Amino acid sequence: MRSLSLGQIAIIVVLTALLMLTGFWATSVWNATGDAVMDKHGWIALGLGTFFSLLVGCGLMALMFFSSRSGHDDAADPFRTRREEPPAE
Repeated sequence: MRSLSLGQIAIIVVLTALLMLTGFWATSVWNATGDAVMDKHGWIALGLGTFFSLLVGCGLMALMFFSSRSGHDDAADPFRTRREEPPAE
C-alpha cells in the first residue's frame, strides 16, 4: 500500500475540518430557528434515517452500475445502437 503525500494529507485535513464546521453550523441553525427542541431520540432518528437513506441510494446506484456493465439491461433498451461484429476473415 502506498503512503499518502503531504498534499493529500492536507486536503483530507481541510475537508474533514469543513465537514465538522458544516455539521456544527447546521445543528446550531437547526436549534436557533425553532421553538421545538429535539431531544437525543430525535437526533438518533435523524441520524439513522439519513444513514439508511444514503445506504439505499448508494446501493441502488451500485446495482445500476453493475447492471449496465454486465449487459443485463441491453435487451430492455430498444433505442441503444448495437455494435456490429466485424466480418470474420
